[in-house]
Amino acid sequence: MLKYISALVAPVIIFAILGCADGDDNTSEIEEIPVNTSEADYTYLALGDSYTIGESVCSTCRFPIQLEEQIEEQTGSTVETDIIATTGWRTDDLINAINTEKPSENYDFVTLLIGVNNQYQGRSFSQYETEFPQLLMTAINLAKGKKNRVIVVSIPDYAYTPFGQNSGNPEQISEEIDAYNAYAREVAERRGVRFINITDITRRGIAEPNLVARDGLHPSADAYAEFTERLSPFVLSLLREQS
Repeated sequence: MLKYISALVAPVIIFAILGCADGDDNTSEIEEIPVNTSEADYTYLALGDSYTIGESVCSTCRFPIQLEEQIEEQTGSTVETDIIATTGWRTDDLINAINTEKPSENYDFVTLLIGVNNQYQGRSFSQYETEFPQLLMTAINLAKGKKNRVIVVSIPDYAYTPFGQNSGNPEQISEEIDAYNAYAREVAERRGVRFINITDITRRGIAEPNLVARDGLHPSADAYAEFTERLSPFVLSLLREQS
């Protein structure tokens, strides 16, 4: 069931990786996130950038909503999903948004997917090394302080899209994405947080064009469905542990 979804206000970064394609649904809508006083059985907070807000796909096609719907279908429970994510956000933008909005520290589970705009915008890797661990600790705090209720999702590889192939340096993009993901995995595992790799799905984007949205850059609804298939077993497992 689709519940209240939110994307925080952020300036549009004209050179960001996360632009919209003409004719596609612009899912980077600006709404106010509510205080978490949900009467749903479970509450879910998705933190990230365009890969979380679902740029260039429909509002129910993005992976947090597909995940919500799959959990509801398989458990017969209700899930309320909040999203703090906006096109173009780096790690510092997400930190600032969370600090401004001050969401409840009472979510049943939280996903974190962030970093592609640090890479795309040529930010120092040391910025990610500093800010990603901070965001991970924030995610744990928002998940009632329980690390087993947090899932870190790997960064997709946009080198395997028409946009990436036309960039002139797709190999370098993939190498840098690998470095970001290796660090995120290391930090997550050191903190006892589950890390789910979905990057390999996006690396089929040239061979399987249905995995790329019509903008030629972002994952499609089909790709997000595969993300959801990777994530849902772990979410279902942790929710059973809470029962």
